[in-house]
Formats: sequence, C-alpha cells, structure tokens
Amino acid sequence: WARAVRGLLLDVSGVLYDSGGDGGVPIAGSVEAVRRIKASGLKLRFCTNETQATREKFVKKLQGMGFDISVAEVTAPAPAACRILKERSLRPHLLVHNDLVPEFAEVDKANPNCVVIGDAAENFTYANLNEAFRVLIGMEKPVLISLGRGRYYKETDGLKLDVGAYMKALEYACDIQAEVVGKPAKAFFESALAEMGVPPQEAIMIGDDIVNDVGGAQRCGMRALQVRTGKYRPCDENHPHVKPDAYVNNLAEAVDILLQQL
Repeated sequence: WARAVRGLLLDVSGVLYDSGGDGGVPIAGSVEAVRRIKASGLKLRFCTNETQATREKFVKKLQGMGFDISVAEVTAPAPAACRILKERSLRPHLLVHNDLVPEFAEVDKANPNCVVIGDAAENFTYANLNEAFRVLIGMEKPVLISLGRGRYYKETDGLKLDVGAYMKALEYACDIQAEVVGKPAKAFFESALAEMGVPPQEAIMIGDDIVNDVGGAQRCGMRALQVRTGKYRPCDENHPHVKPDAYVNNLAEAVDILLQQL
C-alpha cells in the first residue's frame, strides 16, 4: 500500500489528537509524524468533519498542541456547505454548535428554506431538534444539509454521539434524505485531492473511522488505512463491507512505513 504515493489525506480527531472538554490531547507520535510528512515533500491535506468550531479556532488549538498546520491546509464541511447555500440561494436554519456559527456569517439566514445540521453537542436538545423538524416539515420540498454523518467519535472521557444520529432522526420524522457535506461524500474527498493536485490512485487516506474515512476514500479510488487509535474498535476489523488497505497502530507507524518506500 505504501508504493507510488504523492499525497496524504489525514483525518484529525482520533488520528492527530483525542478531543475533549479540556481541549484534547495529541496522540503519541502524531506531532512528529506530521513534521516528517512535510519534510518528505509529500502533499498533505487535513480532512476533518470537525463542526464544533471555525477552522481558524480549530487550527489554533492544534497549533497550540505543537502541530504544523494552517487553515489553508484544512478541508472541512462548513465552508463547502456555505458555497452550496449561496449557489442554490438557500437560507439555512442552523442546528450547529455555537462556536461554528461564525462560519455562516455571510449567509442569508432570514426566512429559512432549508436546515443545516452539524455536531451541535449540548445544542442537541429536544426543543432545538423539534424546531428544526418544524422548519423542515413545513416545506413543500424539505432540504436537510448535514455536515457529516458520523455515528460517534471519541473524546478524552469516552465515546460521544455524532451528528449522524440526529440527522437520521430528522430524516425519519420528515421522510426525507439528507444531503451530506463532508466525509464520506465523494465530493468532499475530490475537493481535497483537487486542492493537492494529486490523482486518487496516488493518494492515501489515514483515518480512525472505518466507514466515513476508509470506505469513503476507497470509493473515490484512493487507498485507505485505519489507525488503531481514536474511535477504532477491534470489531472494525470484521466489518462486513469495508476492508482497509492496511491497519496501523497509529499515524507514526504509518509514516515510518511510508517514508521507507520514498
């Protein structure tokens, strides 16, 4: 799997660090692994479904942990969603984390004609979900845009429900299908590849999510590795549909193997 590689796509939460209420902690060896990737000359994109903060705030947190990362290197769902909203003249009702709202500052939100849902964390109250439901059910053709469809993720104090669980609740209640922006959507990976200028057959995705990271990347023609960090669980290795090109214990091990092939 490590041969003929020109570009790497790295998931962030669960690969670089474990998030948490205290800001999170880097996963052992990941700061140095990113430094080694950049020194090698490989193209690099950080591909995240992070929707609890703006990219600027998110990147600043990672820089504080010692990671060599800039906003320009991050592919994330919120900016992609904003482009879609403007292109289609959609005015969103937002069910997102308070810290993500600034990403939508330039989007018209008056008289909503769609709902955008992200990982709203504590904002996922019954009242807020019901308000989003009422907006959707009142439309002739409801439009629900979801900033990912993850089932759960890992923080320092354990696993947490992700946006996909709440997205499914609204889909079921309104008998609709959400438009997913972010992993595992093909357009998300294609955007990251285009930003690197690397074709899929010369790129590798490294993530902790067997479905959204590994499966999504493979459907785009990329190779994909699953790390045994973050939300990884041993049962992932018996997944009925998705088989990674390899399992690695962590990002540092993947980089060791890859750089030996360069």
